[in-house]
Amino acid sequence: MPEKFMLTPFRQEHEIFRQQCRRFVEKELAPHVMDWEARKDFPDEIFRKVGEMGLHGILVPEEYGGSGGDYLMASVWVEESTRIRSGGVEAGLGMHGLIVLPAVAKFGTEEQKKKILVPGVKGEKIGALGLTEPVAGSDLAHIRTVAKREGDHYILNGSKTFITNGCRADFVLVLCKTNPEAGYKGFSTLIVEKGMPGFHQGKPLEKLGWQAGDTAELTFENVVVPLTNRLGEEGSGFYNAMANLEWERLIMALGTVCSAQLAFDKTKTYVLQREAFGRPIGKFQVNRHKMVDMAMEIEAARQLNYHALRKLVNAEPCAVEVSMAKIFASRMGEFVATTCLQLHGGYGYMREYGIERFFRDVRINAIGGGTSEVLKEIVGRLMGL
Repeated sequence: MPEKFMLTPFRQEHEIFRQQCRRFVEKELAPHVMDWEARKDFPDEIFRKVGEMGLHGILVPEEYGGSGGDYLMASVWVEESTRIRSGGVEAGLGMHGLIVLPAVAKFGTEEQKKKILVPGVKGEKIGALGLTEPVAGSDLAHIRTVAKREGDHYILNGSKTFITNGCRADFVLVLCKTNPEAGYKGFSTLIVEKGMPGFHQGKPLEKLGWQAGDTAELTFENVVVPLTNRLGEEGSGFYNAMANLEWERLIMALGTVCSAQLAFDKTKTYVLQREAFGRPIGKFQVNRHKMVDMAMEIEAARQLNYHALRKLVNAEPCAVEVSMAKIFASRMGEFVATTCLQLHGGYGYMREYGIERFFRDVRINAIGGGTSEVLKEIVGRLMGL
């Protein structure tokens, strides 16, 4: 008898892991969100709690304290972390454990892996990724941060902005130009550590959403960075960054769908309880159709995500599929956020219901990790247009 056709890429072991993640989030993280959002910060202790659960090390080999898992297992954690219901907290944890540590595991030397991965998996050291600059966002080829090699070290100068975990980071993977004349082969990645003279971590930037997450500007003034802190070969930085961006973009798409599903579920409960003119507002045809429209958009985005995820897991070219998934999920998320808020009426505008937070948090998804406009250019060119 043929194996049952699976609508999702996940197997039984992934669903068992999903329940573990869900229990942890709902018990240890979600109950504190209102406080963290009000403080516009969450404690470093949370990184250690997540580390104790092994969730920073999903994509880190076992010899460095990780579990040696794959993108499917990591995707489960991405999806369940949305139950924290704070984009800022989710972004901070995800940046460290799902983007920065895997990059070190993939491109780092043995010395770097021991120095960074072992404490990083435990949440004792927190990482950030330094790509975006005040003059270059989605167009990374035009960054201006430069590192000049002098003997056994580099002299780093420049700045980065909108850096997730920028204030609290113990180390940052900084994309810079080491040979400005070499085009795409002139970029390298340096591991810049907190406390290095000339490395300044700015105050948290004020944002529309992701209120509990720390986002900062970083500056580098003649920072001496040892050659031993170069991540990967000299000249490989741009290609390594672009390779990691596919996974980062898919993380954002997966998170958007699950956050939208949570908002939809909350709204469904509300419209079946809230009455107007003698009956639940969900029984009015206009509102019923709005709910159906949202359900269709969410499911379409989910399946497009899973299609891209399958290709990523199978190491197949997936730039088109990942870009499409992020574009579509971002647009869907804004539609769902607006519709859910409208259906909640005045209560949707109030912070206690959480819908307004989703409304604010979801807007970044069409910008971060590559704007929708840039991703459409990528897809168009790969289609031969």
